[in-house]
Amino acid sequence: MKTLVILLFSTVVACSNQNTQSEDVSSTAVKPRVIVTSDGEIDDECSMVRFLLYTNEWDVEGIITSSSQYHWHGHRWAGDDWLDPYLDAYADVYPNLIKHSNDYPTPDYLKSIALIGNVEDEGEMDSITPGSQHIVKVLLDESKNAPIWLQAWGGTNTIARALKTIEQEHPEKMKQVAGKLRFFFIWEQDSTYQEYIRPNWGKFNIPTIISDQFWSIAYQWDKIMQNDKIDYFTAGWMKPNILEDHGPLCSLYQAYEGSEDKEGWKAGGPNQQGNFRSEGDSPAFIHTIPTGLRNLESPDYGGWGGRYINVRENTWLDPVPETNYTYPAGRWYTATAWGRNYMKNTYPDKQDLMNAYFNPITRWTDVLQNDFAARADWCVKTFEEANHAPVVKLDNALDIISEPGSIIQMSAKGTTDPDGDELTFLWWQYEEADTYQGNVVIENSSAREALFTVPADAKKGETIHIVCEVKDDGSPQLTRYQRVIITIKL
Repeated sequence: MKTLVILLFSTVVACSNQNTQSEDVSSTAVKPRVIVTSDGEIDDECSMVRFLLYTNEWDVEGIITSSSQYHWHGHRWAGDDWLDPYLDAYADVYPNLIKHSNDYPTPDYLKSIALIGNVEDEGEMDSITPGSQHIVKVLLDESKNAPIWLQAWGGTNTIARALKTIEQEHPEKMKQVAGKLRFFFIWEQDSTYQEYIRPNWGKFNIPTIISDQFWSIAYQWDKIMQNDKIDYFTAGWMKPNILEDHGPLCSLYQAYEGSEDKEGWKAGGPNQQGNFRSEGDSPAFIHTIPTGLRNLESPDYGGWGGRYINVRENTWLDPVPETNYTYPAGRWYTATAWGRNYMKNTYPDKQDLMNAYFNPITRWTDVLQNDFAARADWCVKTFEEANHAPVVKLDNALDIISEPGSIIQMSAKGTTDPDGDELTFLWWQYEEADTYQGNVVIENSSAREALFTVPADAKKGETIHIVCEVKDDGSPQLTRYQRVIITIKL
C-alpha cells in the first residue's frame, strides 16, 4: 500500500534489486510545479515574502487570490490588489536575485499569472473567475504532465470552481487531470473540499495533504516553539536578518509593529515591535522546496513542511500523539483539528503531547530560518558576499534493497559547496519515517563516509531511512540533505 502511495506522489521512484546500487534520484530535471491560492490575510502576506524568495526553485504557474471562512469581499478583506506591492517589490530586487540564481521568474511573468479567483463570499464557487479559468487552462495543458501542487492558503473554493468547470466542460479529461494533481491545504478553510471536490473527484484518489501542524509557526508560535529555537522568531533575530537593510521586498514583511497592533486578531504571540507574527501558510510551499529530504515522494517521509500520515483513501493528516485517536470523517479545520483544539482547550497542560504533535515542523526551525535569512541577503548582496546551500551528492544509491546482517556503506564524497565553505556531516536515522521499529547504530556518523549493519530482526518489506545532513560554515549557516532508504528483503 505504501509503495502505491509513493508512486502517486513522486515523479521518479528508483529502487534497486541488488544490495548496493539503483538509479540516483537526487536530481530531477523537472521542477515542482505549483499554483498558490491565497485569501490575503496578514500571515499570507508574510508567507508571500518568503514564497517569492524561493520562486527559483519551482515552476510557478499561478498566484490566485481566493476567499476563506475568515476573509472575503466585505469581510476583513485585504483588497483585490493586496498582492501588487509584493510583486512590485519583487521586481525591485529581481536584478539582484538573478545574481544568485538564473531561475528566478521575471516580474512580468509573475504579474501575468497573478489573478483574482472566487472572492465574493466564503465558499463561493458558482462564479467562473479569471483565477479559476487560469487553473483550468494549466490543468488541461497536455504539454506538461508533471505533478502540480495546488496549494490552498485560504479556502479551496477557487480550486473547486476550476475542477467543476473541467467536470462540466471536459468530463473526459477528469482522470488525466486528476493524475497530475497534488493538493496541500492549510486546513479546509471552507466547505468546498468536502461538499464538491471529495464527492466528485474522490474516485481518482488525488493525493491530499491537509495541515494543522502549521499552527506551530502561526499566531501562537511563542507558546509552541521550543526554548532553544524561539529566538529565531524574536525581533533580535528578525530585524538584522530580514526586516532591516534587506531591500524593499523584505521591508514589506508584516512583523509586529508594536503593542498597539490591531489587525482584527487576538494575537497569540507577544506583539512586540519586530517580532515574527505568523506564517501559517508557508508549510504549503515549504513542502515543495527541494532540500534532498525526498518528502515529495511520500508525506510520511517528513520534511521542512511537516510530516503527515495516511488516514483514509488519498488523505494525509497530522500524526496525533494520542492512543486510539479517531480522526473526524469530514473537515480538518479550526473546529476539528487536534492542534488547534489543544491550544484552545488544553494548553498549557500535557505539553509533551503538544511538543510531539508540532515537532515535525518545529524540529527544522533553525535551518529553515537561516535559509530564509540567506534568501533575504540575496536581495542586496553580491554572490561573493552571500551564502548558498551545500550541494549534497552521494556516491551510493539513494534506494537500496538489502538483507538483515548486511553492511550498508554510504559516502558523500561528491558533496560540494558553491562558496567553498567548510562542511560538516551528520548521518542520522529518521525513525519516524521508518517502518522498521528499532534503532540502528551508524559508524562514523560525523564523517563524509559512514556505514551501518542492517539489524538482524529487520523483517521483509520494512524500511530504514538514513539522512545525510550537511552544514556549511557560512553566515547564515545553511543545511541540505540526502536521504537513503533501505528496504529489507529476506
